[in-house]
Amino acid sequence: MPKTLTQQEVDELKDRIVAAAERILAKDGLPGLTLRALATEMNCSQMLPYRYFRDKEGIIAAVRTRAFTRFSEALEAPSPVPADPEDFSARVGDAYVEFAFAHPQLYRLMFDLAPVERGRYPELDMAVERARRTMTEHIKQNIRQGTLAGDAEIIGRLYWAGLHGLIVLQLSGQLGTEPGFAKLRNAMFETFRASLSPKGA
Repeated sequence: MPKTLTQQEVDELKDRIVAAAERILAKDGLPGLTLRALATEMNCSQMLPYRYFRDKEGIIAAVRTRAFTRFSEALEAPSPVPADPEDFSARVGDAYVEFAFAHPQLYRLMFDLAPVERGRYPELDMAVERARRTMTEHIKQNIRQGTLAGDAEIIGRLYWAGLHGLIVLQLSGQLGTEPGFAKLRNAMFETFRASLSPKGA
């Protein structure tokens, strides 16, 4: 008779499965994440993951949930400075870029896949919403302090779209060395700020 596991043991096994999936993604990308590769990575049977996840899609959803959570934690790490909201935004942007370049496969997994039907994976829903709030909070502080003017959600998505585009081009080797990612990012940031500042409104 199979041993009955405690909830803690179940959670630990699920964490091991997700961690193994992350390692495979880091090495081989999404095409390399197969049940066979997962079994090899964990030194277990191919059926073991199915005891804790309905299917491969469920494993991917769990990996994405953890990735969005870690992403949010990285963006939440910089402390808000009411006296200098522009510096706060810059440090949040730095955290965004550092995460993307440190975990390129996870970053692609987070943003390249089509959104999953809401409610199918509630924990993923919550992790995605947290990330979106985090990406907008520094914009709200700038608006409250009067350094930006406009709708925080719209501005936040503009910043996100611009930075994401640069990151994806850099990861795919399309930007080249001149002017380079850093200069392009700074130019984009200054252009957005100039056009969205109260003076430019």
